[in-house]
Amino acid sequence: MAQAKSKAAASPDTKPVLLSGGNPQIAKGYGDAPVQAYIAAMPGWKSEVGRRLDRLIVQTVPGVQKAVKWNSPFYGMEGEGWFLGIHCFAKYIKMAFFRGLSLKPVPPVESRSKDTRYFRIHENDRLDEEQFVSWVKQASQLPGERM
Repeated sequence: MAQAKSKAAASPDTKPVLLSGGNPQIAKGYGDAPVQAYIAAMPGWKSEVGRRLDRLIVQTVPGVQKAVKWNSPFYGMEGEGWFLGIHCFAKYIKMAFFRGLSLKPVPPVESRSKDTRYFRIHENDRLDEEQFVSWVKQASQLPGERM
């Protein structure tokens, strides 16, 4: 009986658990597949926005490396560390630019970490794609965060 339950839990049809605030619980992994699993599990409007953000990042940074760590997608350059992380909250998606203080203009939301700055997207916000792409391009050219 326990074996059947275990197999059912591992089924591809099983939806990921949403943690408090609506963040999908996705196993740690490297590459596109875990990031796409995270994006597919983002609740409601966030999944569509997540797909758009991922496409913009991939178009802007050829060869970008992806991973899911701590239930969040990370984007970085091989051997250079991570420059961006994404995380779902109940009312918004947060993008963390790990060297955000070096970006022009500096993303608007401060962090407890001196260098990190955040950008948030709420359900009815219009994403300024030009600004986001500029931040992604700048961030990808800076030394990344080692995590």
